[in-house]
Amino acid sequence: MKKKRIFDIIQIGNTEDLPSRAFDWFIVAVIILNILVMFLETFDFFAPLYPALRMIEVVTACIFCVEYILRIWTADLLYPDRTPAKARLRFLRSFDGVVDLMTILPFFFLDGFIVFRMLRVVRILHLFRINAQYDSFQVITTVLYEKRNQILSSVFIIIVLMLSSSLCMYGAEHDAQPENFRNAFSGIWWSMSTLLTVGYGDIYPVTVVGKAMAICIAFLGVGVVAIPTGIISAGFVEQYTQKEHADTRFQDVREVGELLLRADHDFCGKTVGDVQSDYQLQILLVLRGGLTVLPRSDLELAPQDLLILHSDKIVK
Repeated sequence: MKKKRIFDIIQIGNTEDLPSRAFDWFIVAVIILNILVMFLETFDFFAPLYPALRMIEVVTACIFCVEYILRIWTADLLYPDRTPAKARLRFLRSFDGVVDLMTILPFFFLDGFIVFRMLRVVRILHLFRINAQYDSFQVITTVLYEKRNQILSSVFIIIVLMLSSSLCMYGAEHDAQPENFRNAFSGIWWSMSTLLTVGYGDIYPVTVVGKAMAICIAFLGVGVVAIPTGIISAGFVEQYTQKEHADTRFQDVREVGELLLRADHDFCGKTVGDVQSDYQLQILLVLRGGLTVLPRSDLELAPQDLLILHSDKIVK
């Protein structure tokens, strides 16, 4: 039972459990503190604080280690259809397990190869993993997943245009500046900065033909970059529209029922608003003579009306 409770607490995104949510916020604070220390250690101005910063990094790394161990220990509850050994192996190979491991690994190899020092950036992914379980971040991941085919198609168009513009610019500028445009791939940096409107000027065309081509490519770049932007924007609009329509007051319905009004029923002659107020129920629809009538508050109920309603206890 204790193991199950620990598993519930360390599960990400369990918003209905206060300790679990507090644990998520605690881990977020630890990650932000750890990343902040990593940035401060790059400034010579904070050299006198290096011992304190190092101590903070040790403490935060220990917290990451404890969390990692607990997740391995409770992996059999995360994958109940597997044996404990296979469940732990499955967690170690999962995205969450790899992110957790790469969050801890750089701490033990800070003085080793440069690749291990670069792995410290993976700690930011740990923060993304936690945010991904909440609604605000889920919208982003959902949009990117649902629009993945369109986004990949637009990226493919950008790559093709980048390669073709590089090849064309090589043909126009190679004779004029062979040191900058040595081959067809030498213009990749120029085409990338032009298409994506970054605007670096270390490589630029000097011939008339090259300048004319650069103008056309710059205009194409504006349009091409707008394609994935429009796709993602449309995806956000769709998601928020769906959430707005789904967020109705009927989500907490526990019992839904039908009620056919006879002539002697107490509801007859009363308005929808009076019935809902007096009997603590909600009328969803009124079916009258084969027609569907919206339950306006001033609508007077009549015999033979079929009410679609909901309440904690269906009215007889």
